[in-house]
Amino acid sequence: MILNHLDKNNLHHAYLIEGTRDEIVPEILEFFQNLGVETVGNPDFIQISIDNFKIEEAFSLRSMSADKSLTVALSAQGGKKIFIICANSFSLDAQNVLLKMFEEPIENTHFFLIVPDVNALLKTLVSRFYLISTKSELEEESKMAEKFIMSSLQKRIDFVKELIAEAEEKDEEGNEVVVLDAARSKALKFLNAVELTLSRGTLDTSVLEHIFKVREFLRMPGSSTKILMESVALVVPDFKDMQSR
Repeated sequence: MILNHLDKNNLHHAYLIEGTRDEIVPEILEFFQNLGVETVGNPDFIQISIDNFKIEEAFSLRSMSADKSLTVALSAQGGKKIFIICANSFSLDAQNVLLKMFEEPIENTHFFLIVPDVNALLKTLVSRFYLISTKSELEEESKMAEKFIMSSLQKRIDFVKELIAEAEEKDEEGNEVVVLDAARSKALKFLNAVELTLSRGTLDTSVLEHIFKVREFLRMPGSSTKILMESVALVVPDFKDMQSR
């Protein structure tokens, strides 16, 4: 299932994967081994497995990923630096450090964070990642994505409005920033389900490229979740046209 989300030609810089590490890590290793990447004894392929990821680990990760000399060397060689981090929990201080770290992609560097439950993380942190869930909740998200794709344009627009409204209603403190982050987090999760559903069929790659760009813009402060998701509603082809291909 994880392999369905990984595109060797367009690898996202940061993945957050919800599920069991014993099932997920072998799939990631297989993916990179098939690309010819050494996953053992390779200083550019780092695996971290820990129970509680604290602020010390966060600072250490930030330091390793920010090695500019290594980045330049990797760029010259056409290589990549890979981090696989498995943790049962993240301290609040560690999450705040990671928030700043993942604001901007790091060239030639890709992260895979594997956790048992994304609900234990700050919504602002979750929104920085391409979210993948191996849990059954994704089934409901997939059903919503299929219904969205099969609907008329107007119904898709209406669905986007309801999606954003639901996220806004979940904030009980009335904090505008939290509301925006909740909307973005919900939109990103739904966008992943739409992309996965579309990728199973024959589709113009420009649609998937647009979704990728929308995901990147959703992560930017000040971006409009509603406008970006409405743009997805516009570019998804008519379901009858998809069937005829």
